[in-house]
Amino acid sequence: MSIEKLQEKALHLLQQLIETPSFSGEEDKTALLIEAWLHQFNIETNRTKNNIWATNKYFDEQKPTVLLNSHHDTVKPNKAYTNNPFEAEIKDGKLFGLGSNDAGGCLVSLLSLFVYYYEQENLKYNIVIAATAEEESSGSNGLNSLLAELPAIDFAVVGEPTQMQLAVAEKGLLVIDGYAPGIAGHAAHENTDNAIYNALEDILWIKNYEFSKVSKTLGKVKMNVTQINAGEQHNVVPATCHFVIDVRITDKYSNKEIFKFLQENTKSELKARSFRLNSSSIPLDHPIVIAGVELGRETYGSPTLSDQAVLSCPSLKLGPGDSTRSHSADEYIYVDEVKEGIQLYVELFSKILY
Repeated sequence: MSIEKLQEKALHLLQQLIETPSFSGEEDKTALLIEAWLHQFNIETNRTKNNIWATNKYFDEQKPTVLLNSHHDTVKPNKAYTNNPFEAEIKDGKLFGLGSNDAGGCLVSLLSLFVYYYEQENLKYNIVIAATAEEESSGSNGLNSLLAELPAIDFAVVGEPTQMQLAVAEKGLLVIDGYAPGIAGHAAHENTDNAIYNALEDILWIKNYEFSKVSKTLGKVKMNVTQINAGEQHNVVPATCHFVIDVRITDKYSNKEIFKFLQENTKSELKARSFRLNSSSIPLDHPIVIAGVELGRETYGSPTLSDQAVLSCPSLKLGPGDSTRSHSADEYIYVDEVKEGIQLYVELFSKILY
């Protein structure tokens, strides 16, 4: 099939996906659309919960395997929308709608790439496509639940909006709940153990501390306290103060290493919500990176999280669209961005598959 025909079919699928609500954990209907779209090319698909996956026609266990992955769930539309978030309207070259940019355009482009090479023999790599669920919520039924069923993966391309530039590294995420203790008492009386003041000491240390190791691609580890809660009455000193730390971690540290260090340098009780969302990267001399650079693509480190975080293999984040539009009101992707994404994906893989 020609690239032009694939571009046409991909855009039609993207419009269908936009018009079918698929909040995280509720992707059953978009999963059906993706299955049906692949079936029209006589591709046999597999389904695990709301994850759809398939392998190329001439899959060979003796060859290395590349995973193509993007997600079909969305966040809920924010209140600032002026358009109908579930209406796939094209205006001035822009395709509007919830999930158009994050990550519908990437998903349909990767699906097109898979279809383009599906029936070709004698490729250097096997190809696995996985359209997955619950990426936006980091849920338990997304890509992480599928990995055990997939063939062994040697490297992955994760479809997220990068303007088709090469995100060769991605920061990990560590979310920590902090509980600063104190002694409850009447606000009118002397109290030298105020939980809020104790929390503020740790929060000030977190604000001012900088980790010494700086990543070439991802820069510095970034810590922010994003929530705080304590007390129920104006005249009662609270016994505890709860706060939340959002830590964006580079390839210079592991999540557990960062957590241990914070425990040693704060007085509050810290509890990590998860250690599984580590930073990810791919070597700059990897064939897929070299091929991208040869096509004029630039490399950079991404501060945002994706399903790369659950992969243990080298992975590259790459896709049409612009990350700054993600989760925004009146979300859109340019029609030409999707077409270019499909074209560039095909050209990129032609350099490594033969």
